[in-house]
Amino acid sequence: MNKTINELVAEAHSNAVSKGWWEEERSFGELIALMHSELSEALEDYRNGNFPTTMWYEKKIDGELVTAALQNDDTWKPCGIPSELADVVIRVFDTCGRYRIDLEQAIVEKMAYNATRPQRHGGKVL
Repeated sequence: MNKTINELVAEAHSNAVSKGWWEEERSFGELIALMHSELSEALEDYRNGNFPTTMWYEKKIDGELVTAALQNDDTWKPCGIPSELADVVIRVFDTCGRYRIDLEQAIVEKMAYNATRPQRHGGKVL
């Protein structure tokens, strides 16, 4: 794979555009809400008893939803917490593509700053 973060940003945004998700402009608030909804789906999977590493695959065959432990081909939908977390990142990438945010540079800068912060900074409980 070996793509840079910014290459993945461009790819995610290009895919969203090609699938029609940008035919009408979305507000920044809507984009944040969509990111949040993917996190909520991950939380629901956890509340339903799924472990953070559990994955499964679904596909409708002859109108019936079929579940499998392994993905037979790319037409099977990945499900589970890892898939929902991937959706969060894809939504972030799409938004960064839309606004031309250099996410790779922002991550590098933020990680460098975070390394300078004191142990358990902020003292917040939750």
